[in-house]
Amino acid sequence: MTKLFLEEVEERIVLFDGAMGTEIQKLKPKPEDFPNNKDGFNDGLVLSRPEWIESIHLSYLQAGSDCIETNTFGSNQIKLQEYGFGEETISINRTAAELAKRIVKKFSNEKKYVVGSMGPTGYLPSSNDPDLGNISLNKITEAFDLQAQGLILGGVDALLIETSQDILEVKLAITGSLNAMEKTGKEVPIISNVTLDKYGKMLLGTNVQSAYTTVSDMGISVFGLNCSTGPDEMESSIRWLDEQNELPILVMPNAGMPINEGGKAVYRMTAKDMSHKLEEFLNKYKRVRIIGGCCGTTPEHIRELKNTLKSYNL
Repeated sequence: MTKLFLEEVEERIVLFDGAMGTEIQKLKPKPEDFPNNKDGFNDGLVLSRPEWIESIHLSYLQAGSDCIETNTFGSNQIKLQEYGFGEETISINRTAAELAKRIVKKFSNEKKYVVGSMGPTGYLPSSNDPDLGNISLNKITEAFDLQAQGLILGGVDALLIETSQDILEVKLAITGSLNAMEKTGKEVPIISNVTLDKYGKMLLGTNVQSAYTTVSDMGISVFGLNCSTGPDEMESSIRWLDEQNELPILVMPNAGMPINEGGKAVYRMTAKDMSHKLEEFLNKYKRVRIIGGCCGTTPEHIRELKNTLKSYNL
């Protein structure tokens, strides 16, 4: 499946899905909906409310997504330990991947893919912070290794390291993913995303040039940007990547910059506005091969992007 997914990226613009958390919140989950009443344990819903996750996956596929991400953004071992599920890292990730694969199989007449979502640990190993920097590098690598093993065993077509805040953690996640491939005996492409602020820098100050240079020769197949900002704030970084980068580019912005309303982040960019901006990117930056949405994006955003892509994927 490795070759098929990468061939797809080479041959046409590939459309990912939108936000998972946004759709989960629409279901108004209660503490009892989560495993062991662990309120907020969204990834655990693959165990306690699999039908919810199935319906969200299905809604994105029906809207036109070529790829859906597993509900495993916070399912590395370190994050799972916060909810008491660290020992089940491989099984939870495998369950989430198999769930997504079952939904994809309903679209047997179309090419659809499952991408394993791997979010950050919550630590910043490059920092000197007494709490956030206080963790061994081996522990982080192992946390991603176990997660990737589960995702690979569950049948994902690619791994997506996303919303990365610390470039050292990205390196450890890539290493863990490669270790997992060796242990499972199966290779899948690695997509490496970083998250930049509106000034084009990661949380600890790394710019896109340094981030790309650091990981581009580690065996990744795609490099991209996701989260933190809307598409407008990403453009200067995408421009640099298009000029200098030899890899395909993934772009998954939020639905605009978040607005604080009553202590909650609200995203106001409409589906049409986001689609118009990403269409601009496709016209200007030929290395952009994958688009999708992050926080605040919905099946409506994906449906609009699918309509936009009709003129590109003839």
